[in-house]
Amino acid sequence: MSTATAKKSPGEGSVRERLLAAANELFYEEGVHTVGIERVIERAGVAKASLYSTFGSKEELIRSYLEQRAEARKKRITDRIELHEEPRAKILAIFDLLAEQVAAPTYRGCAFVNARAEEPRGEGKVTRACTDMRAWSRALFTELARDAGARDASRLGRELVLLYDGANVSASMDGELQAPRLARRMAEVLLDGELKDRGRKPR
Repeated sequence: MSTATAKKSPGEGSVRERLLAAANELFYEEGVHTVGIERVIERAGVAKASLYSTFGSKEELIRSYLEQRAEARKKRITDRIELHEEPRAKILAIFDLLAEQVAAPTYRGCAFVNARAEEPRGEGKVTRACTDMRAWSRALFTELARDAGARDASRLGRELVLLYDGANVSASMDGELQAPRLARRMAEVLLDGELKDRGRKPR
């Protein structure tokens, strides 16, 4: 899932905030391993020792960067779906939010997909941060599918995540900015099919 977190300009705030602001800009724009630690330090305007005394390692800085983006994404999605009462409308609102995000000039794809693609195989801090974010997304879609009356909420939740991921990747790699809208229409078909199977009128 794609996100952008609230920006704090490097050079403002505490050492931790400045490092995270610099990391957020550089890691998201260029990659978590492509960007060297020296560039983050320079952008943040802090001493090298400050980074290690604050985070201990680059891996921990990357994890903290991803955690910050995860919290921002969760809040954006939660705020958006709370504008709706019906579970079906909540699900579709998530795709609407993605459509807005991919249209932004700063969009560079999903930060978690990007970071995971750079990681070697294994279960490190970065991989766990990405896994945790995806687990949250799956759980949310599954919960909303269950609330909507899906016969198999777990299956429908996975299908919705697949649509969401596909739209994100298509927008990022192919520049297909209408992908979230197409994914939304496909999600409507899935949802209405579930409601029809249960003898309920689609809303």
